[in-house]
This record gives sequence, structure tokens and C-alpha cells, in this order.
Amino acid sequence: MKLSAIPRQKLLLIVAGAAIGLLILDSIVLSPLTKAWANRSTEIVRLQKSVTEGQSLLERGERLRAVWSEMQTQALPKDAAKAEQDLISAFDRWGRANNVELGSIKPQWKRGTNSYSQLECRVDATGSISTLSRFLYEVEKSTLALRVDSVELTSRDETGQKLTLGLLVSGLRFTALEGRK
Repeated sequence: MKLSAIPRQKLLLIVAGAAIGLLILDSIVLSPLTKAWANRSTEIVRLQKSVTEGQSLLERGERLRAVWSEMQTQALPKDAAKAEQDLISAFDRWGRANNVELGSIKPQWKRGTNSYSQLECRVDATGSISTLSRFLYEVEKSTLALRVDSVELTSRDETGQKLTLGLLVSGLRFTALEGRK
């Protein structure tokens, strides 16, 4: 079958028009819809993860409230002088219990937010490795809200039998620091 020139041109124009129409349809309708679908799929995954985390938080809510309540009861007292005295007494008690010689205890208040403050305490202690490690263990397992910020060990003799422990500890108090701001 032989096509004449005019029907062949019409056929080519129809095919070209259809191809251009499909390209326009793809760029105006299909590509944006595909992109929106992918974005929505990503958003659905993110929201599902958020819902799962929320459900997990709700399930742990009672336990988290109990832990938070316990943490608040273990914080340092609201009275600054009493808080310092409690911390110094605790260090003295731990030192005597473990045969550690306390060289100095230097408390210093650090301002937090409007709802808390920190008592930073520098402690210098001397003893053997076993007595100092037991002393440090006592500090760590204390019921007070304390955090060990730094530990320094220095040998005081040639054999390393007598050591000096430099300890920086922060205690938490759920009261803002009084005084000037």
C-alpha cells in the first residue's frame, strides 16, 4: 500500500501532535502527581514514626514520671547553705568511711535557668588506688543528684602507692540561684 504525500503529512502531524500532547501531559499532570505522591509517602513514613514514638512515650509515661519524681527528691535542698552543708558532710562521711584524706573541698554555685542551679564542688583527696576508687564509687552511687564532671589522679611518691585525686562534682538544685542576676 502506497500512501500519498498529503495523508502521510496528516498522519505525521497527528503523531507529532500526540507526542507533544503526551509530553505536555507528562510535564503538567504526571510528573507533579508522581512528585506529590513521593512527598506524601515520605510524610506518611515520618508521621507513622512520630506516632510510634508518641505511643512508646505514652506507654513509658508512668515510669518516666516516677523516675522524674525520684530525681526531684534526690536533688539538693532548696536552701543554699543547707545544700552546701549536705554535700560537704557527704564528702566527709565518704572520706572517713574509705580512709581517704580530704585536702580541700571548694563549693561554688553556678547559675542555671530560672528553675535550677548547680553546686559545683572541687574536692582534693589523698589515698591509695583502692581507697580512692572506693571513695569515687561512693560518690557515684550516692542518692544525691550528683554528676562527676572530671577526675584527675596524680602520684605523690615514686612507687605510685600514694595518689592525689582531683574531683569536680556538680550537684543539682531545683531552685534558681539567689542574688544578683
